[in-house]
Amino acid sequence: MTRLLIQWLLYAVALLAVSGIVPGFKVEGLWPALVASLVIGLLNATLGLFLKVITFPLSILTLGLFLLVINGLMILLASSMVRGFHVRGFSPAFWGAVVLAVMGLLIRAVARGI
Repeated sequence: MTRLLIQWLLYAVALLAVSGIVPGFKVEGLWPALVASLVIGLLNATLGLFLKVITFPLSILTLGLFLLVINGLMILLASSMVRGFHVRGFSPAFWGAVVLAVMGLLIRAVARGI
């Protein structure tokens, strides 16, 4: 349980970092980042999983790069649901998904040690 809470906090901090790196990707504080990371996680676990199963052949053809498109769509959808979290278009959502994927590797490595 503690590991899950730490991962949630680290993903929220990662969203804040992405907002400083990717133009058009804006998070207005820690609370919106916490809510956005929760919503993105729930969307990826439900709708995102469904889309990943349906588009599995396309993901194979693109060597997994299409998964970043799906993650970008989930980020874009979450930005329409969470107040204080704004993404201006698909391009910032896609690049935000790329940066979050790299940061996610680091976060999972840190959380594994806990």
